[in-house]
Amino acid sequence: MTVDTVPERLKRAKRGVGVSGRGPGTPLPRKRRRTGALTMTGFALPSLILLLLLNVFPVVYAILQSLQKGTPSTLPWDAPFVGLANYTGVVADPQFWASTIFTLIFTISGVFGSWLIGLGLALLLRTKIPGNTVFKVLLLLPWIVPVVVSATAWNWLVATPQSPIPVILGLFGAGNVNFLGDPVLAQVVVCIFKVWISFPFMLMMMSSALASVDTNVYEAAKMDGATSWQTFTGVTLPMISRSTYISWVLMTIFCVNDFPTIFLLTQGGPQNATTSLVVLAYQYAFQNFQTGPATAVAFIMTVVLVLVSVGLYQQIKKANIE
Repeated sequence: MTVDTVPERLKRAKRGVGVSGRGPGTPLPRKRRRTGALTMTGFALPSLILLLLLNVFPVVYAILQSLQKGTPSTLPWDAPFVGLANYTGVVADPQFWASTIFTLIFTISGVFGSWLIGLGLALLLRTKIPGNTVFKVLLLLPWIVPVVVSATAWNWLVATPQSPIPVILGLFGAGNVNFLGDPVLAQVVVCIFKVWISFPFMLMMMSSALASVDTNVYEAAKMDGATSWQTFTGVTLPMISRSTYISWVLMTIFCVNDFPTIFLLTQGGPQNATTSLVVLAYQYAFQNFQTGPATAVAFIMTVVLVLVSVGLYQQIKKANIE
């Protein structure tokens, strides 16, 4: 039996060969590979079971509810099967289409309104203004403050003709304005409120995107004689397009699924003018006790969100390629 000297051991280490004589490319024996695979599967199995229970089971249970006629307290095996009747009944309901239109208005105004304000403030905060850091913190407050507190404050400001904003408008001859009592004004208030609590998110997204743009690009555009508007449309927007599309996807999901913003401010009124699809699903389930139509509305929302997200994701891929 030969004893390796120190130089020989160093040479073996440089070649990647361990004490056992097996190098990094030497395959493990089949028995050890099988044992290792079973061990790793055993470690991962509890997490996989938990994920299935937390994600797959609620979806399957909701699908069953959308095909049955039941209440929140009805068990799946006790509810009668009605097939696609819940979906056809929801689609035939005029309130569903009214809620769809308002959801579309609410989402478009929430996404693009908050994006325009967030991008404008992000561009402004890139300039050297006094108290830049203080302004950044203050502008995040609408996003940081709980939505319950914000909705209560907005109710105090506009809920009745005796609220501060209607009183101030009355001094300028606007008369008794009832913002939350008029269907059109209530929709306007809800959309503005959504922009108010959402623009800090867009501000953070756009600030990080602008910070990643190389300043040499702006210097080159300036040397070529480009104006500020040409630099913004030809350099800034294309350079931050990927972050812009990502923020649009996220904000679209936030707006479509936003229940507390609308419910805390108007409860879907007046005259169901501010009833979005998610509020309609809530009304079906917890006011009318019809879980079938409620889950049908939820699945229709999910399908639309998936289609919109896929479309925007394609734009993100194009932005990555470019």
